[in-house]
Amino acid sequence: MQSSLAKRTAGVVLGAALLQLLMITAFTWPAARTAPHDVPIVVAGPGAAATAQRLEQANPGAFDIEIRSGADDARAAITDREAYGAIVATPSGPRVLTASAASPTVAQRLTALAGKLAGERQGAPAAPAAPVQDVVAADPDDPRGSGLATLVLPLVMSSLAAAVLLTFAIPSPAWRAAGTLLFALVGGLGVAGVAYGWLSLVPGPYLLVAGVVAATVLAVTGGVAGLAAALGRPGLGLGAITFMLIGNPISGVTTAPEMLPEPWGAIGQLLPPGAAGTFMRSAVFFDGAGAGAPLAVLLGWAAVGFVLLGVGAVRANKREPAREREPVPA
Repeated sequence: MQSSLAKRTAGVVLGAALLQLLMITAFTWPAARTAPHDVPIVVAGPGAAATAQRLEQANPGAFDIEIRSGADDARAAITDREAYGAIVATPSGPRVLTASAASPTVAQRLTALAGKLAGERQGAPAAPAAPVQDVVAADPDDPRGSGLATLVLPLVMSSLAAAVLLTFAIPSPAWRAAGTLLFALVGGLGVAGVAYGWLSLVPGPYLLVAGVVAATVLAVTGGVAGLAAALGRPGLGLGAITFMLIGNPISGVTTAPEMLPEPWGAIGQLLPPGAAGTFMRSAVFFDGAGAGAPLAVLLGWAAVGFVLLGVGAVRANKREPAREREPVPA
């Protein structure tokens, strides 16, 4: 008995230690290695090719540079979410076009780079400030985008909690599916009221924000509830590890997916936290530009969850007749 308990204790401690290492690595490694990796930007104007070459030499691998003819083309690339910003060469020096709504971090780096280019051009030891135009600005009440970035984690956590509650409180997988749909509706309207109406983290409109939140809830709650229906309690753990422990640190919501170590930024966009952040920014700041891919990811996870809930419902229906045929004890 004592030997069995000792082995079980050692196993639990070892598992907890491995989980701790995984959590520390997942949350600290992306933050410690934050740097631009093929961030899409535009260089435009006279001498754009030379400017692009200087940027690449100074920051090898940091930017995926596209050359456009002028400032108007550069703005179009930003508003269409084809680029995070632009450096426009002018006779008086470089001018910076940013989109703080897409990534305040990238916007700050582009501004600093343009200042260095201006300093090199003028031979000045101290880089002068380059003129900056924020083409797609963050909400005035959340100029650094920090509020919007912090919205995703509690949204994912609360959706996970809803999946756990539905799994333990509702025995029928069919009614869990109905509860997921109802929670997505109520949660979408409620969170949108806070994010748009009260804290003003996003410019709205209200129903659009509610729709983005609802899609996120469907993906997380539906996905985890479906895993639980198919795998039992291990499904809840698998969903929590995948969506929160792994998905949140590599979501790129606080910076940009391209600021994370490769290939984790791209992988993060295939999970609900990363897709939710990108979908929110695209839908409410960029008139839907670039929203198709993250929406497809969220709906895909939701669809998988509901399919698994359907599998659970079929299994439950098959177990019922078997229970009815069991002999009644005398």
